[in-house]
Amino acid sequence: MAGDMIRRGLPVAPVLVAVAGLIWGLDGAFSAAYGLAIVLANFALAAALLSWAGRRSVALLMGVALFGYVFRLALVTVAVLAVKDLAWVELVPLGLTIVVTHLGLLFWETNRVSASLAFPGLKPDQRGV
Repeated sequence: MAGDMIRRGLPVAPVLVAVAGLIWGLDGAFSAAYGLAIVLANFALAAALLSWAGRRSVALLMGVALFGYVFRLALVTVAVLAVKDLAWVELVPLGLTIVVTHLGLLFWETNRVSASLAFPGLKPDQRGV
């Protein structure tokens, strides 16, 4: 699922960066690109951690799901705090990109997962539901 979310996020990335660039200038575009990198790395790390834990045990999977979320949330916070005072960072487009991209990709994937669960014998439409 995370790979699917990342694949869906990559085509939208230039649009988000361009919109941020039009509104906040070059610094806004850089900030949006950095925010996108944070979000996509967060999804990739979540998938890697859960995949690793799922092969070990159910208890470990549950622990990694809970504490991995807290750990990844801390990593996102550290990634933002590490650059917040740099000259190229605009906090508004950075924050908006992180929130909108996380929610947008999660809602998109929820739609695809619910469609495949509603009709378990059918594969979801390849056009992206």
